[in-house]
Amino acid sequence: MNVLIVRGGWDGHEPVACTEKFREFLESRGDTVTVAESLDVYTDKAVLGAADLIVQCWTRGDLTAEQEDGLVERVRAGAGFAGWHGGIIAFGYQAARYQFMVGGRFVCHPGGIIDHTVEFTGEHPITAGLESFAVRTEQYYCHVDPSLTVLATTTFDGGYEEPDTAGVVMPVVWTRRFGQGRVFVSTLGHSPADLDVPQTRTLTERGLLWAAGRLPAN
Repeated sequence: MNVLIVRGGWDGHEPVACTEKFREFLESRGDTVTVAESLDVYTDKAVLGAADLIVQCWTRGDLTAEQEDGLVERVRAGAGFAGWHGGIIAFGYQAARYQFMVGGRFVCHPGGIIDHTVEFTGEHPITAGLESFAVRTEQYYCHVDPSLTVLATTTFDGGYEEPDTAGVVMPVVWTRRFGQGRVFVSTLGHSPADLDVPQTRTLTERGLLWAAGRLPAN
């Protein structure tokens, strides 16, 4: 399998350190991994056409129309697309086709780094055997598409001067079919340490495999 990792943007999410964790995982399975540190790769038809899975870790910034068209059409044609945290949903706010493909966008994280719980919903190959777990990281409040397949949620308590969020159940992990492609999104993964939490690491690894078509659709 050919994997394209696209990383860059705001360095606060440590895109190099975070993606290297999963580069090692993918290469250990025999995959060929190409790394791009420019969004212009989305205009390279040869590189995109060879990619079975695109892993994006690029917080902030936007896509040109040509970049957006290249990426969206490649996923629609069958490539998997996967990412975590701001690297996938705090990006491309002006790119409507990208936003539609991903199915969600970051709005805020009241309180910053806080304790909260991740709850699993239903049965899915990505979450099989996992149980709800506590984390201490950013609790992402997002705007999300109602058609998503939600695999995990978190419940806001209305604290941190945001009382209107009390009781809101927010997706944390979701999948989406987009044309012939599969999209996997996790809001977890603010830092390399967050990605080392065993449940988060397992979710992310399985999400990459699912997006690449290596796990059953459901």
